[in-house]
Amino acid sequence: MKSNSKVLILTAKYGNGHVQVAKTLENKCKELGFEKVVVCNLYSESFPVFSEITQYLYLKSFSIGKQFYRIFYYGVDKIYNKRMMNLYFKMGHKRLHQIVTSEQPDMIINTFPMIVVPEYRRKTGTVIPTFNVLTDFCLHRIWVHENIDKYYVASNHVKEKLIQVGIHPGTVNVTGIPIRSQFEDEVCKKEIYAKYNLDSSKKTLLIMAGAHGVLKNVKELCQSFISKSDNIQTVVVCGNNALLKESLDPLTHSNPEQIKVLSYVERVDELYRIASCMITKPGGITLTEATALGVPVILFKPVPGQEKENAHFFEDNNAAIIVNQIEDISEEVYKLLEDEHRLEQMKMNIKKLHVPGSADLIVEDMIKEAAYIKDKHMMAGSVNY
Repeated sequence: MKSNSKVLILTAKYGNGHVQVAKTLENKCKELGFEKVVVCNLYSESFPVFSEITQYLYLKSFSIGKQFYRIFYYGVDKIYNKRMMNLYFKMGHKRLHQIVTSEQPDMIINTFPMIVVPEYRRKTGTVIPTFNVLTDFCLHRIWVHENIDKYYVASNHVKEKLIQVGIHPGTVNVTGIPIRSQFEDEVCKKEIYAKYNLDSSKKTLLIMAGAHGVLKNVKELCQSFISKSDNIQTVVVCGNNALLKESLDPLTHSNPEQIKVLSYVERVDELYRIASCMITKPGGITLTEATALGVPVILFKPVPGQEKENAHFFEDNNAAIIVNQIEDISEEVYKLLEDEHRLEQMKMNIKKLHVPGSADLIVEDMIKEAAYIKDKHMMAGSVNY
């Protein structure tokens, strides 16, 4: 593929992961000298109101909308080949046609399952090499379509699932999930302890509370760690959740040696590097970042759907502990932090799930694949390319 190539990356804001993967791939394409990289949130641009509502429902899936989301996630598999899916197949077709016509991309990358893209090929005969980058450690049928040229997946487990639903093994690459390059860098830990004013002789518990909240009672949890042990320092990352940070600030002032409360942290990899273990939600990106730096994870009450599937995959690989009762969390954390052997074993197990240099592997393979597809269609005398 020539350096004047154009790539279209399609994503969606259901959680931060899809957008973050799109950004990582965009940076990699630019680094490799693509003439133009267009990133498009197709559903938001096509149906702004519908998109806002469904994103709101997705966020609510972490609280009141759990049952709704469970029915949606597992129900789609059952209706996949039925007429009800036709609407989803068509969503964004008009906007996609506008972008394809104006930008003339040489390839399309999906970081969200948009069936409209392979359906566009079926309807118009326009062959643009199309690739799916799956952003979880499980497979949902909505990613699968006969007109996807190649799938890039997190693990052999996902590859096997794709093969089971009839995808040719040669069109599935186990590349890991692309994450920000800072997670692959070498960084001095001593400087990190100094930067955040933390004690390197203590165990560090990292709580990724995030904008949508992993736990409803982070404050009570922090209080239990303060009261039970002097040898644990807790770092809470609140993201953009200003209310949570405000509620925790008094704890920091009265116990500065035991708890640190932070807002959004750009270089969150620094905290991963010094964390003995981490409480988080099992999003595909967060878990991939944990694999890169070998951080054992404690996953609280995973939401039905991809997060629950991710959690079970990590638990099955002895790289995570799932806790379903809030009152059990502090006990599970203590047991883990006091068991040096188990902690080391979990660190090793989670590191085994990491594929380094994922973005490089994916984009370089896509370039080769796109050139092959283009040549094949030119040789076949395709006038639609």
